[in-house]
Amino acid sequence: MPRSKPAPKRAYHHGDLRAALVAAAVQILEKDGEAALTLREVARRVGVSAAAPYHHFADKHAILAAVGEEGFSHLADAMEEAQATSGPKTRDTLRAMGVAYVRFAVRHPSHFRVMFSGILAVKECGPLHVAAQRAFGLLLNAVTSAQAAGVLIEGNPARLALYSWSMVHGLAMLYLNGVAEGPAGPLGSIDELADGAAEAISRGLEKRPSRPSRA
Repeated sequence: MPRSKPAPKRAYHHGDLRAALVAAAVQILEKDGEAALTLREVARRVGVSAAAPYHHFADKHAILAAVGEEGFSHLADAMEEAQATSGPKTRDTLRAMGVAYVRFAVRHPSHFRVMFSGILAVKECGPLHVAAQRAFGLLLNAVTSAQAAGVLIEGNPARLALYSWSMVHGLAMLYLNGVAEGPAGPLGSIDELADGAAEAISRGLEKRPSRPSRA
């Protein structure tokens, strides 16, 4: 009776292993936190040798940068979708992008925390910086368009974009850390809070008609 052939080892085509390693890293971050993240543990979760991850990542910092890069890419996709489906007014676009930002943070907390863990301060992470700039660039373009349409106050558009970013970012972090509550309890659902923050931003930066000077 012929011997049965051993089951073939799980194979990864070029590019597949890297994506699988990043996905495993995200799972570890979600369930056990960053302290539990090692390349050896990532390899074990994926089912490859302990040496396999080093073909793609030099160390733990490198795979964290990949998680952050993936996060910024997904965030930019969410912002682009919000922009495409927002109302006809330029202000609607800014509001929709703000809401999309907060929703992304709440739905992908592990990505979000890595994205803003200080990892962007490392200059060697080129792809991570490119992904982050893409997300910020979408907001910057929306601000510039709103200024050109005359519905947003004048000023440095990059600064206005940063002010807008910081408000929704702050709300997202407060919510993730469990402190987005008032004296009487929760102040609303995350969607309600995101809508309110986005409305406050758009209203705060809205260009108002100049009042006629008094004689």
